[in-house]
Amino acid sequence: MRTAARLLLALLLAPAAWGQTVAINGTLGNKALLIVDGGFPKSVAVGDTHKGVKVVSLQGDSVVIEVAGKKLSLRVGDAPASVGSNAGQAVGGSRVVLTAGPGGHFTSEGQINGRIVRFMVDTGATAVSMGVAEAERIGLKYQNGDRVQMSTANGVVQGWRMTLDSVRVGDVSVGGVDAVVSPVSMPYVLLGNSFLNRFQMNRTNDQMVLEKRF
Repeated sequence: MRTAARLLLALLLAPAAWGQTVAINGTLGNKALLIVDGGFPKSVAVGDTHKGVKVVSLQGDSVVIEVAGKKLSLRVGDAPASVGSNAGQAVGGSRVVLTAGPGGHFTSEGQINGRIVRFMVDTGATAVSMGVAEAERIGLKYQNGDRVQMSTANGVVQGWRMTLDSVRVGDVSVGGVDAVVSPVSMPYVLLGNSFLNRFQMNRTNDQMVLEKRF
């Protein structure tokens, strides 16, 4: 019972510990199209607030927002920024709790080399895997990596193997993680075994707990 209570508490606290992500999808007059936590774009006028994110000012494609008393300038098309009272918190945790979403998949927001991405756990993937478009968005110099042959539903294609400086989920970060970049479009970054093998993994029904190995 005590273990179950601790797991439940971790789940309840997880969103607050991670904070929010905000991206600017566009501007129209005195309104900004905000995307908060990956949701649908919301038109928010200067001075108004959406999900705790206040639009302070607009100038061209630059938007100043305010969250928990802290101001941040974002530009249209930039990668989502992590905001909120715990954004930029120290990384040093050892435990990640994930809950299955629609279809039974475990997904989570995280970071690669400090850039925000959306992960999906894939125990069948040897390494962290992503498409070229995502690799370019987060600034990976994947073409400097080793060329590899990858089997896909459409045959064998050329990909690239590289090592990521850091992979973070929640407040747990792992360095020196092998990754592959594929020319095939992928909706998520696959969180494969080059990351997962650093953890003791336990799954109970729709809950997965990752305990970092030391």
